[in-house]
Amino acid sequence: MPHPGANILILAADAVLAVHALYVAFVVLGFAAILWGAIRRRRWVRNPMFRYSHLGAIGIVVIQALAGIPCPLTVWERELRRAAGQSASQLPFIPRLLQELIFYQAPPEVFTVIYVVFGTAVALTVWLVPPRRSRHHQRQQ
Repeated sequence: MPHPGANILILAADAVLAVHALYVAFVVLGFAAILWGAIRRRRWVRNPMFRYSHLGAIGIVVIQALAGIPCPLTVWERELRRAAGQSASQLPFIPRLLQELIFYQAPPEVFTVIYVVFGTAVALTVWLVPPRRSRHHQRQQ
């Protein structure tokens, strides 16, 4: 029998999973949007806030992978589910679907290589399709 706070813990774990899925979507779909926007010569693709936050998001993943630090969102979700007494096989459809979309079974080294290559590609887009300079910076020159 689950303990009285299990539903709250499961809800919290589902929320962490949703944030994790949104983070992954921002990194992956953001990169696709940058490439598409660059090819189509869209102005928004040079938005510095978008571009630097995107670079920072993948940068965090790369640094964690190289340092051997597990993703805090993954750890947090697992701990919440464990505390609620919920196993992966007990997940409802949507959380199970999100987990299947963002988690794959492979050695950590495989993910480190993928993250470094992807991060390098994102950094290259910042160099090849640079964000526009801020108006303040342009006036000073």
